[in-house]
Amino acid sequence: MGVIPFLIVWPVLIAVLIPFLKSERVRGPLVYVGAGGVMVLSVVLLAQWLLSGGGVMSFYEETELIDHLMLGGELLLMALIVYLSIVHRKYPVILLSVGQTGLMIWAETTFPVEPASHMQVDGLSMLMTVIAAFVGGLICIYAVGYMKAYHHHHTEYRNRTGFFLSMLFLFLGAMFGLVLSGNLVWMYFFWEITSVISFLLIGYTRTEEAVHNSFRALWMNLLGGLGFAIAIAISAATLGTVQLEEVVRVGAPIPIALLALAGLTKSAQLPFSSWLLGAMVAPTPSSALLHSATMVKAGVYLLIRLSPAMAGTMGGTMVSLIGGFTFIACSMMAIAQNDGKKVLAFSTISNLGLIVACAGIGKEETIWAAVLLMIFHAVSKSMLFQAVGSIENILGSRDIEDMHGLILRLPKLTYIMGIGIAGMYLAPFGMLISKWVALKAFVDAGDVLLVLFLAYGSATTMLYWTKWLAKLISIHHTKAEAKDITKTDQYISMFIHSVCVVLLCLLFPLLERQVVTPIVLQIFGSAHEVLSMSVLTTMAVMLISVLFVPTMMFLVTRSARRVYVPIYMGGANMGDNTYFVNSYGEPEHLYLSNWYLRFEFGMRRLMRPSVIFSSGLLIVMLCLIVGGAV
Repeated sequence: MGVIPFLIVWPVLIAVLIPFLKSERVRGPLVYVGAGGVMVLSVVLLAQWLLSGGGVMSFYEETELIDHLMLGGELLLMALIVYLSIVHRKYPVILLSVGQTGLMIWAETTFPVEPASHMQVDGLSMLMTVIAAFVGGLICIYAVGYMKAYHHHHTEYRNRTGFFLSMLFLFLGAMFGLVLSGNLVWMYFFWEITSVISFLLIGYTRTEEAVHNSFRALWMNLLGGLGFAIAIAISAATLGTVQLEEVVRVGAPIPIALLALAGLTKSAQLPFSSWLLGAMVAPTPSSALLHSATMVKAGVYLLIRLSPAMAGTMGGTMVSLIGGFTFIACSMMAIAQNDGKKVLAFSTISNLGLIVACAGIGKEETIWAAVLLMIFHAVSKSMLFQAVGSIENILGSRDIEDMHGLILRLPKLTYIMGIGIAGMYLAPFGMLISKWVALKAFVDAGDVLLVLFLAYGSATTMLYWTKWLAKLISIHHTKAEAKDITKTDQYISMFIHSVCVVLLCLLFPLLERQVVTPIVLQIFGSAHEVLSMSVLTTMAVMLISVLFVPTMMFLVTRSARRVYVPIYMGGANMGDNTYFVNSYGEPEHLYLSNWYLRFEFGMRRLMRPSVIFSSGLLIVMLCLIVGGAV
C-alpha cells in the first residue's frame, strides 16, 4: 500500500503549485491533472486493497519522524490561528487553539503508548477515499469554469482564484489523511487542517460578513477539536493507547462521548449548525466540497466508526437524540427558505442528522442505512450545489422564485437539478430506501421519539423538495431571457454527477451487496440481509422508477413548446401570461409564488429554541456520562 503517501501528498503538491501560476490557460490544465491524479491514485489504492483480500489492513508502525513533523504542523496551525485572531480581534478563539494544542503536546510527551499502526484501510475508509477523490476532484474541475464567471459578476472582490483552488486540493489531501488514519493523534492532525481550511475558504471574499462567519466556523470546530484532544489525552493516560479501534473496543464512555462531540460539531449538528449555514457566503465550489466530500462527512465518518461503542449507551442516546432532533428541526426550517443555497444547507444538516441518529443507535440496520445515505447524499448534494451556483451566475440570483419555469429557459441545468432533487427524496433513490430501513430499525429498537422525528421530518423534507421541483418544471412563458453562460468545465462535472446518481440507482443491488453490507460486516463482525427483494425485481423496479422524473420533465417541455394558451388575467393579457395591463393602463407583473410558512417555520421562530433545547440536552447528557463514569 505504498500508494497511500502519494495519495495524500499529490493534492498537497498541486495545492503548492497552483498559486504560482497566474495564467488561467496553464492553471486550468494543472487542475485537471491534479483531479485526474487523485482519482487514479484512489483507484490504484482500491485495486491493491481488493487484490489483498478486501479486509482490514494496517500500516506504518515506526513513524517517529512523521510524528515530530505533525507536532510541528500543529504548532504552525496554532500560530496561524493566533495571528489571524489578533488581526481580527477574535481573542476567545486563541484560547481554544492554544488550549488544545498545548494539551496535545502534553499528552504526547507525558503518556507514551505502545507502538501501533497509524494507517488503516478497510471498507469504510476506502469508500470515503473514493468519494473524496471523485466527488472532490470533479468539484475542483467545476471550480475552474465557475470562478471565471464568479469574478466576472463580482468585480468588487479581489480575484484570488489561485488561492481558492489551492485550498480545495489541500482539503482533499487532509481528507485522505483523516479517513485513512487509524491512530487518533494522526486523525486529529488532519481533522484540525480541515477546520483551518474551511475557515480560510469561508472568509474568501474578506467582507465583514465573510470574516464573521469564518471565525464562527473556526471556533465551533475548535471546540470539537478540544473535545477530540481531551479524548486523546484520557485514552493515552487511562487506556495506554490512542488507536481508534482499541478505544472503540474498550468502549470507555468519556473518550467516546468527547469524540462524539467532535463529530457533532464537524457535522454541523444542532446547536452547532450555524457555522455551516454561514459558510454560504463563500463561492459555490467550497460549499459543494464542504457539504459532500469533506468536512461534514468527516464528522459522520467518525461517528460511524464509534457506533459499535455507542449502542445501548448514554453516549449513543445523546448522539441519536441530537441527530434525530436536528433532522426534523432543520427540515422544518428549510420549508421557510427561498434562497436555494440555504435550502441545500438546511437539507445537508437535516440529512446528516439522520445519519448521526443511525450512528447513535449503533445497530447493523442503522449503520447500513447511514452508509447508504452518505453515498447518495455526497453525489446528489455536490451536483445540486454546482447547479445552483451555475444558475446564480446566469440569473444573478439563487432565489427559488426566480427559477420559476426554468425548464424552458435553461433546460440542461434544470434536468441536472431535477435528477439531483429526485436523488434526495424520491423513490427509488437510495436516500428514500435508507430512510425506510432506518425507520424499521428505529421501530425494532422501540425508540418512539426517533420514529416520530423520522416520520415528520421526512414529511417536511418532501414538502420543500416538491415545492422546488414544481417551481422548476412549471410551464411559464416570460420576457426575461436567460443566456446559458455555464462553462464546459462546469458541465463536465455536473453531467458526470448526473450519470453517477442514475447508475447508483440502477446498480443499487450491486452497491448494497458489494459495498454497504461488507462495510457493516467489518464494523460489527456480522451482517444479516436488510432488503428481502430479489436482485432482478429490485433492478426492474428501479429501472422503471428512475426514468420517471426525466420523462416527466421531457413531456412538460414538449407540451409547453407545442401548446400555448393565453390565460385570463386581472386585465388585458400582454401575450406571455406574465404581464397584463391593469386598470390604470400600466403593465403589471403576475407570478405564482410558493408558500414558505415563515411565521410557522422561519429561522427567527425556530432556530433559537432549537439551539437552546439541543444545547441543554447536550450539556445534561455529557454531565450524566461524566458523572456515571466517575
